[in-house]
Amino acid sequence: MQWTGLNELREKYLSFFESKGHLRLPSFPLIPKDDNSLLLINSGMAPMKKYFTGEVTPPRKRVTTCQKCIRTPDIERVGITARHGTYFEMLGNFSFGDYFKREATAWAWEFFTEVLEMPKELLYVSIYEDDDEAFEIWTKQNGVDPSHIVRLGKEDNFWEHGSGPCGPCSEIYFDRGEKYGCGKPTCGVGCDCDRFVEVWNLVFTQFDNDGHNNYTPLDHPNIDTGMGLERLACVMQGVDNLFLVDTVQNIMKHISRIAGVEYGADEKSDISLRVITDHIRSTSFMISDGVMPSNEGRGYVLRRLLRRAARHGRLLGINHPFLSDVVDTVIQENENAYPELREKSAMIKKVISFEEESFYKTIDKGFALLNNIIDRTDTKMLSGEDAFLLSDTFGFPIDLTKEILAEKGMSVDEDRFRALVLKQRETARASRKNTGADAWAGDADVLENLEKTAFVGYTKLETETSITALVKDGARVESAETGDDIVLTLAETPFYAESGGQVGDTGVIQTDSCTIQVLDTTKNASGVYMHKAVVKEGFVRAGDTAHAAVDAERRFAIMRNHTAAHLLQAALRTVLGDHVEQAGQLVNEQAVRFDFTHFSALTDDELLAVEKLVNEKILENIPVECREMPIEEAKKLGAMALFGEKYGDVVRVVSAGDFSKEFCGGTHMDATAKLGLFKIVSESSVAAGVRRIEGVTGTNLLSLIYSTNHLLKDTALSMKVANPADLPVRAAVLVQEIKEKDKEIDSLRARIATTVLDTVLDKAVEVKGVKIATAMLSGTGSDTLRTMCDMIRANSTGPVVAVIAGILDGKATLAATANKEAQARGVKAGVLVKAVAQITGGNGGGKPDFAMAGIKDQSKIDEALAAVANILDGQI
Repeated sequence: MQWTGLNELREKYLSFFESKGHLRLPSFPLIPKDDNSLLLINSGMAPMKKYFTGEVTPPRKRVTTCQKCIRTPDIERVGITARHGTYFEMLGNFSFGDYFKREATAWAWEFFTEVLEMPKELLYVSIYEDDDEAFEIWTKQNGVDPSHIVRLGKEDNFWEHGSGPCGPCSEIYFDRGEKYGCGKPTCGVGCDCDRFVEVWNLVFTQFDNDGHNNYTPLDHPNIDTGMGLERLACVMQGVDNLFLVDTVQNIMKHISRIAGVEYGADEKSDISLRVITDHIRSTSFMISDGVMPSNEGRGYVLRRLLRRAARHGRLLGINHPFLSDVVDTVIQENENAYPELREKSAMIKKVISFEEESFYKTIDKGFALLNNIIDRTDTKMLSGEDAFLLSDTFGFPIDLTKEILAEKGMSVDEDRFRALVLKQRETARASRKNTGADAWAGDADVLENLEKTAFVGYTKLETETSITALVKDGARVESAETGDDIVLTLAETPFYAESGGQVGDTGVIQTDSCTIQVLDTTKNASGVYMHKAVVKEGFVRAGDTAHAAVDAERRFAIMRNHTAAHLLQAALRTVLGDHVEQAGQLVNEQAVRFDFTHFSALTDDELLAVEKLVNEKILENIPVECREMPIEEAKKLGAMALFGEKYGDVVRVVSAGDFSKEFCGGTHMDATAKLGLFKIVSESSVAAGVRRIEGVTGTNLLSLIYSTNHLLKDTALSMKVANPADLPVRAAVLVQEIKEKDKEIDSLRARIATTVLDTVLDKAVEVKGVKIATAMLSGTGSDTLRTMCDMIRANSTGPVVAVIAGILDGKATLAATANKEAQARGVKAGVLVKAVAQITGGNGGGKPDFAMAGIKDQSKIDEALAAVANILDGQI
């Protein structure tokens, strides 16, 4: 058994199973496709579930993959132990109703003992306790010593997930030697110690569970195997954990150089090095597959990993953004197997840099908020609610909060904090469960037995065809009549089915006895086009011949906007940089909505440059060509793939000269001039690092001009301007007039406040040498209350405190202020206003000198103001 690098092990495995007739598939993206049960792909089998259930036909009955996986249930443990990690690769060979136990076990044994030359005496096999067939195959066919086979129970060696396909497992273990053992006489396979390491799991999917533990043999049993690549590398490299594997260790060494620390020198720094190493692997792959930071779903997982890595960078003494630098090593170590990392390198680094810089700003906001909370807290313990707010909203780690508090002689209510964290996790877990916990459950599809629809809509908008199926109220029917809402399928169709952000076609289908209005078109996973429709007149039967016609005017408008989306993406990359990637789009007959990765609002100059470049290409009348070709040829041409999308061996490439080349299955104009012109209507933010541009083309641009002109005329009329061209001058005059009137209003407010203040202060009472003034003022809002409090502090002598309630437009507000002399006597305006407001059912807070609060029950204002003196008596 020789030392073997991780990348070499991956290639050995995949090549071996190719030699056994398996089709090597590239790793599926980490974002699950058509599967709401998972946030992220977490096993080699996960992206192929529909192959196993029969919902989708696999490209071959034998498949082998090395699948990128993310698992995050134990993020907090990553780094603390050397066992836990969030990113890993899963090797797998799969049989969809082809070979079974004899071949699967024989090839596994051959790969371990002949290809990797593992000593047979160090290999052990576990089988399901009742699987005598597996025992016979392992011992008699493969020659495994019976003393090296262990029978385990259902909990360990039987794979099932509720109802559906299931079956026994067989696992191969590697004996690392007595020094890793527990020393117990019973130590063996299944022991909790580190001696016997499970390396490969073979699942024999041979039964169907009806959900009541009744097992029926499958007509065509399947094979699903999984072997962690990093775990295999640990065995082949003789190291104790994944962080010592060659490719992972090289990433860690880069981090060590930046931090100036060595792995193994200190346990605290080792934890941080492990955290950063694991998380930068996960986040690089997640971003390359299209995951963007956000506050929910998989985007939240990405953000959490990045922030945890950045924080541990600070713990190592790295006080500047550094994670994007480490990405270079992640790419270098993995690009041979995952070329998308190099292709998306600019994007990955841009996202990570932006998120890390944002976190540094968040940390600063967290410091400011924590200091504010400390200033207005009159106890020595920070509430669990405040600690949770700092952690959840500002990404402020609880241990950092505790450290700062300890410096000020304070602590935190950790029990309440943990309870809130647990509550949040339970809510998130319930939410994930509600999205569909049964990963094997497929959609019930009444059209599953139909042939794939022939789409002819690239070249023609009308065709003679036949109706192959009718669906009404969720069930197949033989006929439908006037007024019925139906879904119908055709032998061939010119109607484009919603896909890739382009909406489905509408139009009319006619038979000799019926007129059908098509309202939308979609397709299922089997490629059957489903026409949502209503029978306008007559009677229709399944099998009728029909004439199908797309709404041509609408389709052409959609095509103009789709071609514009391609020109827009090329222009954005030219103006802003190669980090721009499509992050979603909607193309309909009215507009194009294009989402893309970028990290700041576009300036007016940038928007103008993008719009100008698109229109230049339109006026050049560039031919638009659509061609199918092998995917490798398309990549050589420089065609852009959709972020995180999975493609087959043959792809369709849409080109507008050398300016734009994209993988695309949508419909397009055949020349750019047919777009007319392009106009950007809006630019906005969709999420952190994702911007959105909406634009129009063709007649929609004319409609925009008409509506804009109408708006200008109406505005000119309202502002009493004869010529709309004079609107800017008139608007500037009006703004100046408003500013002058605002000054007059402010002056009047100040005079009113001065007059009122004299009355308020005259009625002040004294408690322990501190003057206390209270008042309730109608027609007074928060701005006036703030002005009055500022004046009290500026003009008063001696310790003075004021609490004033104001009501304006039905909203009641409470303001409290304390001058420096009163603060020196122990008064804190924030604490005072909170206590007073709570009497009315309200709440609030602020700084020691000034604070405001909302009043919920206005009938209790007098009671609250009357209590001010007693409340202060306890503070002074």
